[in-house]
Amino acid sequence: MLYLSTRGHPDRKHFCDILLEGLAPDGGLYLPEHYPQIDDAALTRLRTAYHEQGYAELAFQILSLYIDDIPAADLKRLCEKTYTAEVFGTGEIVPLRHLEDGLWLEALSNGPTLAFKDMAMQLLGHLFEYELGRRGEQLNILGATSGDTGSAAEYAMKGKAGVRVFMTSPSGRMSPFQQAQMFSLQDENIHNIAIAGVFDDCQDIVKAVSNDLEFKRRYKIGTVNSINWARLLAQVVYYFAGYVQATETNDQKVSFTVPSGNFGNVCAGHVARMMGLPIDRLVVATNENDVLDEFFRTGVYRVRGSADTHETSSPSMDISKASNFERFVFDLLGRDAARTQALFGDALAKDGRFDLSGDPRFAEAATRYGFASGKSTHADRLATIKDNFTRHGVTIDTHTADGVKVALQQRGDPAVPMIVLETALPIKFADTIVEALGHAPERPAKFEGIESLPKRVHVLPADAEAVKAYIRRTVPASEVQAH
Repeated sequence: MLYLSTRGHPDRKHFCDILLEGLAPDGGLYLPEHYPQIDDAALTRLRTAYHEQGYAELAFQILSLYIDDIPAADLKRLCEKTYTAEVFGTGEIVPLRHLEDGLWLEALSNGPTLAFKDMAMQLLGHLFEYELGRRGEQLNILGATSGDTGSAAEYAMKGKAGVRVFMTSPSGRMSPFQQAQMFSLQDENIHNIAIAGVFDDCQDIVKAVSNDLEFKRRYKIGTVNSINWARLLAQVVYYFAGYVQATETNDQKVSFTVPSGNFGNVCAGHVARMMGLPIDRLVVATNENDVLDEFFRTGVYRVRGSADTHETSSPSMDISKASNFERFVFDLLGRDAARTQALFGDALAKDGRFDLSGDPRFAEAATRYGFASGKSTHADRLATIKDNFTRHGVTIDTHTADGVKVALQQRGDPAVPMIVLETALPIKFADTIVEALGHAPERPAKFEGIESLPKRVHVLPADAEAVKAYIRRTVPASEVQAH
């Protein structure tokens, strides 16, 4: 299996190369040359693997379709090391919970940092350590987080040999719990950088540094954001797990509703659907930062500046420039790399927008690829959290509430289960839960008093050069690649 860039770079690379690289040299994102196809017999094997051998075996079988440069026995061991009941709190790893007729919740937040990002990041930590050990190399991971990616990455990478993490986050824009999870880590290989700006500024810095190919090479910069294909690939697995739990036969379809800001989580669903998983619809749920909902309704993709990015009670989705969206548009346009470059490399840089409403392929986003969308507001969030607690006795977090609200609007044929992907546990957004329910959510014992722990964080301006200067000061000269 070889991988190509969405913007047409001629190189084709193996999995382990793009694992450590992140963005392609032309600024594009990596995708496989083709999506492996799952026929009826293969789906039956995957169904049996999950029910009889567990999530780790399901992950191994799906990852094996995309990874041919790690020996099968090693890949299997890495999956078994990652997806355990000890790490994820339950042998099912991602159990389904029935909410009401036709509506299900897939629990993805039982990992170490109580967010769905753990599902991929825990595997990524082991993959990085394995591959760096095999090569005898070091990697400096540069990431951006709106709240959950950062803590999931840091908890997965802390103490790992050969890995150092530089995680940028928007200063003051995460919940107190999210900030405490990250900033309280005292491990020497973890560096938190609070950027004076919004998440999109952090994401722009990561891309700017990654596009400085000389700096990237000298300082061995990699990424754990969902621009890293390995992370997205790991997320594909739980779509299969949700499907086989919600159905009994392979002729049944399901739909998924996915709270979405950066388009990574739902892009994994797109990949699963392209592989042949019987997904009817993929519903994108946004908050007030509705750049993705606007596109699926109108065909216009219009990024917002910092001043127009709303600060909301589902802060991990306060994103107005969806990095992973390029992967879907590449497929939507028939894998036309030149056109993808013209849209994402040129039009967005020049105009901050592009318009596909007049392109016949735009209609295929719904008809061929199954996409639909909706948005949710703070008032919707409060009402949905209260309704779910009152009627079902279930407390959901703010982002999952956005998903449930939109799922109820988009629910179609009652014979097609609608699965909402849970994104985090409610304790991460306690203030809004108190506002909705009048009491605080349950807090796992290991996180008692986390907000009062000492913090290690460096505040920097929204400037890629400032971040590069910090990396230069931190990385020992002995690790810097010669010119």
